Amino acid sequence: MSQSFDIHHAISILRKVVPNLATPAVGRVAKKRRSPYCVLISCLLSLRTQDKTTWNAGERLFQKADTPVAMVSLSEAEIREVIYPVGFYRRKAQVILDVSRTLLERFGGEVPRDLDDLLSIKGVGRKTANLILTVAYGLPGICVDTHVHRINNRWGYVQTKSPDATEIALRQHLPREYWIELNDLLVPFGQAVCKPISPFCTTCPLEAMCPKVGVTRHR
Repeated sequence: MSQSFDIHHAISILRKVVPNLATPAVGRVAKKRRSPYCVLISCLLSLRTQDKTTWNAGERLFQKADTPVAMVSLSEAEIREVIYPVGFYRRKAQVILDVSRTLLERFGGEVPRDLDDLLSIKGVGRKTANLILTVAYGLPGICVDTHVHRINNRWGYVQTKSPDATEIALRQHLPREYWIELNDLLVPFGQAVCKPISPFCTTCPLEAMCPKVGVTRHR
């Protein structure tokens, strides 16, 4: 963990910049529907899928079913048809049904507020579980996706090889006051500015303080 990177200054800058960037699909769902279940389903749809596709598929699906009870009344084939063309739509249709049944059988149809309970649901990984806590419930959690993992390593704030390792490092060192908002800040920033390949370093508001670890080409 780098002691030289000023995370407080970085967050203060991002708080000013990110509101001008596009809100990720899961965040838009949370604001529009205010339903932990819809946030959960959107998370499942979003894996390896572009935001626009996730949003459109989610809207189509929630018009038919926005509760676990309504969802299990649909067939797997119906869900597949509605969510296409999200990535891995066949597998995701099965997971959506399985998760919905688990919520009904074990949690009374409610999305749990506990990280361990969420992780006990087959098909729910750490990224999704933490996103539920932070976005749906406003509870402390650190959601680490590819953007959060990549950017923190580029900053040199962590030196990790995987998103799970990044989450562990951040839980140990990131000030708790930033836990909830970290993903909301870094995902749109990563999509628009700090891109995976050839990031826009010359126009980045953090350029002067960023060591650009691992960046071989930028714009």
